[in-house]
Amino acid sequence: MKLEYEKPVITRIETGLMNKFGSSPLYARKIRKDIDGVSIEKLVEDYGSPLFVISERKLRENYKRLFNAFSSRYPNVQFGWSYKTNYLQAVCAVLHQEGALAEVVSKFEYEKARKLGMEGHQIIFNGPYKPFEALETAVSEGAVINIDHFDEIFELEKVAEKLGKQVKVGIRLNMDTGIYPQWSRFGFNVESGQAMDAVKRIAGGNKLVLNGLHCHIGTFILEPDAYAKEVKKMVEFAYEVEDKFGYSIEYIDIGGGFPSKSKLKGTYLSPDVLIPSVDEFAEKITQALYESLRPGDFPKLILEAGRAIIDEAEYLITSIVAVKRLPDGRRAYVADAGVNLLFTAFWYKFNIELVQEVSGANEPSVIYGPLCMNIDIIDEGSLLPPLEKGMQLVFSPVGAYNNTQWMQFIEYRPNIVMVMEDGSVELVREKEDLSDIERREKLPEKLKLK
Repeated sequence: MKLEYEKPVITRIETGLMNKFGSSPLYARKIRKDIDGVSIEKLVEDYGSPLFVISERKLRENYKRLFNAFSSRYPNVQFGWSYKTNYLQAVCAVLHQEGALAEVVSKFEYEKARKLGMEGHQIIFNGPYKPFEALETAVSEGAVINIDHFDEIFELEKVAEKLGKQVKVGIRLNMDTGIYPQWSRFGFNVESGQAMDAVKRIAGGNKLVLNGLHCHIGTFILEPDAYAKEVKKMVEFAYEVEDKFGYSIEYIDIGGGFPSKSKLKGTYLSPDVLIPSVDEFAEKITQALYESLRPGDFPKLILEAGRAIIDEAEYLITSIVAVKRLPDGRRAYVADAGVNLLFTAFWYKFNIELVQEVSGANEPSVIYGPLCMNIDIIDEGSLLPPLEKGMQLVFSPVGAYNNTQWMQFIEYRPNIVMVMEDGSVELVREKEDLSDIERREKLPEKLKLK
């Protein structure tokens, strides 16, 4: 059989921009044949491609590592699992089994946590929009509620009046910790005096009782010192509130934002070098607590970790469906998964692993998704060997935000499986079909085709 003719192309050798670290940000030729002992070939055979795969073992290990880093340094630690990061039932259930509360930011997420079996007192209710009926339910069920703005104070006072009781609440703070842009949209600003005004308003209404402080300084924070500044400012504010108003601040909730071992686009250092360890964050945060707290005072330290727990516990298997050449000579591949499934591809450069050995020279390559949109680019700067239609690639880490921000756009969303600790595989979200997409639609009678 004759081989298909391909016009010769002269391609400049690419090693990545010169940098003092001596590494290329482009090279990608690692081999991964299995996930937790289950062959990728078997996974694709049984569940199709594309396919998200979650490791139960890795998920539990990540949680325990993070929890132990803090609980070994401070005696009163509680983790809340950030639902918005990944609210698959199987993921949430694993982390609740490990002891995490449910941290939710909407009525939808609150209802999801309750349906999963979490009691109201096991839920932390954050977010800028909490409908009145959701607040009423949360108060009735004993959830921790962190107030985001003055209008929410008024709403909660109405709830308290309706239920005929004082309601314990926390307030969300925002502050300057050296991280820019500063997340000033949420909560009450400390430096301007707005946060203290909120406390005065709560005290003046006499329907709410302030018992906690919450703050979230951003996402993918690479500076442990920023958390130390956050903690010191929160403790200082807590004591000012206690001394002036007689409230007892029972918890300091410092939010999340801890990074995973993802690679931010535009960085040359590997995540192993660039990303501080969990212990570095834990040491800075707990040290700041001990330096700021009064002797014998140990308020509950709440952390709302998401990305650092789930991101590296999930993979996406995708298949090459077409091979082509671009006008500039680069080889291009079309995969069956795109930004509809990997929304975070706009910010992060994923690890790319081959499923089988491939011979041939590496070339600068672009990996497109299947969408009929020019922005559907998963990776545009990796050196890959000549791949063929039907070959698989594995992208990681993909556990954070991709399963909550993915879109039903042009393509159906695929199966998601979890490789259990005993090596079995469980389907945790079934792939979509047309009935899922059209179930809520209504076609007027006059528009029906004969």
